[in-house]
Amino acid sequence: MANPEEIVSLTRTPLFSLAQELKARFTNFGGWEMPVQFIGISREHEAVRNTAGMFDISHMGKFSLRSKDLISQLQPLVPSDLSRLQQGQAQYSVLLNPLSGIIDDIIFYYQGEESTGEQRGVLIVNATTTTKDKVWLLQHLDLKRVEFQDLSREKVLIAVQGPKACSFLQSFVLEDLTPVKGFGHLEATLLGKSAFIARTGYTGEDGFEVMLDPDVGIELWQNLLNAGVVPCGLGARDTLRLEAAMALYGQDIDDTTTPLEAGLGWLVHLDTKGDFIGRSTLEQQKSAGVQRRLVGLQMQGRNIARHGYRVLSTDIVVGDVSSGTLSPTLGYPIALAYVPTQLATIGQPLFVEIRGNTYPAVVVKRPFYRSKNRMTNG
Repeated sequence: MANPEEIVSLTRTPLFSLAQELKARFTNFGGWEMPVQFIGISREHEAVRNTAGMFDISHMGKFSLRSKDLISQLQPLVPSDLSRLQQGQAQYSVLLNPLSGIIDDIIFYYQGEESTGEQRGVLIVNATTTTKDKVWLLQHLDLKRVEFQDLSREKVLIAVQGPKACSFLQSFVLEDLTPVKGFGHLEATLLGKSAFIARTGYTGEDGFEVMLDPDVGIELWQNLLNAGVVPCGLGARDTLRLEAAMALYGQDIDDTTTPLEAGLGWLVHLDTKGDFIGRSTLEQQKSAGVQRRLVGLQMQGRNIARHGYRVLSTDIVVGDVSSGTLSPTLGYPIALAYVPTQLATIGQPLFVEIRGNTYPAVVVKRPFYRSKNRMTNG
């Protein structure tokens, strides 16, 4: 039984009472009391794959930045070339330590340059690393030149995901959302109030993430619920992102893994940008090759490989499972795991140790599931 003092100390989002009214089951996620499910993980997962579901992701870190040289201030902190961004575009990237270990994975939304010459942007980071990220950013940005505002507790963030997400959300937005491409975003009028809307998400489906004031967020949640959008918890969010092979910070990536090891080499733009924190390690890894890689595994049976389970090649332990579940869409167990590079080829047979026994698995292509509805970067 949970310690009552622990429950009291958990942080709640402004939408907590709405989830409570819907009789959601809650869990402690990084110090936040978050809904893990409403009507059941499988049903919520299916709603996102087939129609639309919504998630309260207000626990995520939200930073607003403004500077006359914002892009050049951020460039040394990420391996991705942010100078390519146009107004209304975004870049998924990672903050790196000097050894190119991943401090966090982030999305930077570039809002463009104002008439004053100032560049504006929004940075969304993971909930469990918000404080760490903030400290890192404030250490490395020139605060005499950059205006940094932490909106993490001031704003609500709602993800509306699924093939019908656009039509559901459009009912409450003045501007036309149809032209917004994947990783596009805009400042819009929602229910008569200002809102930040991005065509991004963590489910592998088309969808939007909406940042707005708490009172408007509560109103939007209720309107979407009345319109038939299914409320979803962290359980379905996890199965959805794993089918799409999207990394979970703290499991699939952390400060001991590099982007090249984690299959995130497409974020590393060594040829088009200058120096950045962790560059030398990535240059060495690209030249010599990495010793291990994150791969997709498909279990050859119904046994589920979970986080932390050992991966074997014949009788030798070669790695660990970072994430695993029974895929609701595919109907069989899937997992992500780090294995030596020589074993990271498609079709490679491996074994996973589950409760003292070993069960066969095979390396498969990622993602495990690819939606026909998902928007690509524009």
